[in-house]
Amino acid sequence: MFKKISVAIVFLLTTAIQSQSQNFQDKKIQFSGDFRFRGEHDWDSQKGDGSYREDRSRLRYRFRLQAKYNYKNWAEIGARIRTGNLRDQQGPHTTLGGGEGEFSTLQVGLEKVYFSAHYHQFTGWIGKNTFPFYKQNELFWNDNVFPEGIALSYKILLNLKLVNSIEINSGHFIIGSNNKTFDEDSYFQGVQVRVKDILNQKIHLYPGFFYFNQVSNIPDKKGDFKLDYSIVTVGLEYEFSLKKRLVFGVDFYKNLEDLDTSEIPLALIEEKDGYVMNVKFGKLRKANDWILNVYYAHIGKYAIVDYFAQNDWGRLDYSSFDATGSRLSNTKGFELRIGYAINEKMNLIFRGYQIEQIKKEADFLETGSRARVDFNFKF
Repeated sequence: MFKKISVAIVFLLTTAIQSQSQNFQDKKIQFSGDFRFRGEHDWDSQKGDGSYREDRSRLRYRFRLQAKYNYKNWAEIGARIRTGNLRDQQGPHTTLGGGEGEFSTLQVGLEKVYFSAHYHQFTGWIGKNTFPFYKQNELFWNDNVFPEGIALSYKILLNLKLVNSIEINSGHFIIGSNNKTFDEDSYFQGVQVRVKDILNQKIHLYPGFFYFNQVSNIPDKKGDFKLDYSIVTVGLEYEFSLKKRLVFGVDFYKNLEDLDTSEIPLALIEEKDGYVMNVKFGKLRKANDWILNVYYAHIGKYAIVDYFAQNDWGRLDYSSFDATGSRLSNTKGFELRIGYAINEKMNLIFRGYQIEQIKKEADFLETGSRARVDFNFKF
């Protein structure tokens, strides 16, 4: 594994150096990356047995480097490497002093590798790439989780007063291969229709359907039973026409599957609905820009697959099962986000969270409070 990762890193860096002289002028090969440094503090985090987790402060960072090669403006191949725990798809950040040895070296892995192409209104990719469905936040799907499979999109330009355009996104992604026929894999399939600029306003509607087949109840192959999810999603986003960008958004999730199974506690069987409301003011584009965002979420236990969704809001996780995923479904709470742009490449973002479980999974409701500050630099 170490040799494969080392070869990938050397390949990307070598290609980067060569491209400066060979392909820089025609822009066929492009490189980009980002660095993040984070300070984080957790407090008032109650466990299910009524005891409290120790307050925790951490300094963390993340580095990513991406290379893309454009072929005749209709096809592209790309890859991206990142630092962080290779087992954890949700959390690519490394904690200072958190290594197995004193000032030990970092783990580095490929988080994206793909081929994409477009033809007229069709766009698609194969490989491991960004979640291809539109979303306003990470409450359903984490930005750091890159599915592996096939994605296809079709865009219809209407230029009508009622609707400006319609985009249909779809895909099939393999979660775990069983080395048998495809229908026996653990996988998910999705289809989403995104309707943009309704009634000549910046109103966007994006209903979707996501089917998860034979998904483990615990990540990293630690589960003791598997579930199917049939999740209907409806999202609405409205950007008001003001001097400063003001956006109101809402998302609904509903799992249609019958979960009447002995493995799931009775109190959680009907916890299949969720919703998120958010208000966003401003956008970080140039120096001295700032944002103020507020989110409220109420996510039932089985409204989403929690270890594919965000891991930002609290400390509830699967570490007691020796698994890396977060279990931030069956929670309600809010996020306050304030950001300031130092310039177009650098910004500072403060985030504050407070959460509480909706239904008890043990004797007490689990809770948590968190604050973090991020310094972001992209190039």
